Amino acid sequence: MSYTIPLFDLNFDAAEEQAALEVLRSRWISTGPKTAEFERMFAEMLGVPHAVAVANCTCALHLALLLVGVGPGDEVIVPSLTFVATVNAIRYVGARPVFCDIISAEDLTVDPAMMRQLVTPRTKAIMVMHYAGFPCRMGEIMALAQEHNLAVVEDACHGPLSEYNGKKLGTIGAVGCFSFFSNKNISTGEGGMLVTGDAGYAARARLLRSHGMTTLSYERAKGHATSYDVVEPGYNYRMDDIRAAIGIAQLGKLRRDIARRAEVRRWYEEALGGVDEVIVPFAGRGGVVSNYIFPIVLRESTAAQRDAVRERLHAAGIQTSVHYPAVHRFSSYRQYGAALPMTERVADTLITLPMYAGLNCDDVRYVARMIREEMA
Repeated sequence: MSYTIPLFDLNFDAAEEQAALEVLRSRWISTGPKTAEFERMFAEMLGVPHAVAVANCTCALHLALLLVGVGPGDEVIVPSLTFVATVNAIRYVGARPVFCDIISAEDLTVDPAMMRQLVTPRTKAIMVMHYAGFPCRMGEIMALAQEHNLAVVEDACHGPLSEYNGKKLGTIGAVGCFSFFSNKNISTGEGGMLVTGDAGYAARARLLRSHGMTTLSYERAKGHATSYDVVEPGYNYRMDDIRAAIGIAQLGKLRRDIARRAEVRRWYEEALGGVDEVIVPFAGRGGVVSNYIFPIVLRESTAAQRDAVRERLHAAGIQTSVHYPAVHRFSSYRQYGAALPMTERVADTLITLPMYAGLNCDDVRYVARMIREEMA
């Protein structure tokens, strides 16, 4: 079906086309100078010393856990209201995910109070996910981590340029991870970035993303190195220069994109403000926020009723989604057991509405009118 108002729309134009074409004409399309330039620009944008481009955010999350020393037998506290990749990465390193509830239907980030109750002698790290680009309560979380000597990994895939107390998300914990999937604020189709202030972490991440090899193909091709060593078993987690070039073009649009999304969010909040049956999470929040997605929660509803509303919006030409089904309910994760009443309530009653810079006020009012009619 072709939607009148899709969930997301790319902001690609001639800039991305030209960037990709230039790489193709350069005759070097794998990891090389464009990847290095993208890394430098991304690090400068966040004000962090090191950025390592990888194939996707899942790779970044996996590497992050390896860097902070998480391994078999360890526990990692993690939200269930997230994309499953956040949690899968914990299992890649042989650790156990310990699921934590969210704060409320108004704040969909992980709950530091419950997190404190989940710490055990086996807890090695905390993995947060900054939902929709809104920051978790990092002051409380970092204090808890310091108290128990835990590493904090930030899944910041929703939040490029979002801030917490003046600090960019992804730069507060030991390692931050970003996604450039096709529907993200920065889109390269696939792709991710690992950022850190630790030079040792960055150096090891560069080794691990390329088979543990001490030199890259580009360096050898240019004659800067003719041999290499493999210092530990690594992975093929590299980003290619085609995607990096597209990412560079996207960086030039990011601030404008985020400013426009803030407008779209304001229109939604105004249009839905009088609908008692609808909760708008994070309503009225200030600060710099990426607004990657726009979720609403139906106040008195069930999963079946929520799905019926989505079907009627679909019939009206409005595409919606659900971010996210609760991970602890998936077959592969039920074995870990979790009592997360707020996560389950929200997962059953949440609808993700269209959010992208290309939306106009009339689009938003149309979506809100359809919702009001469904709630009447």
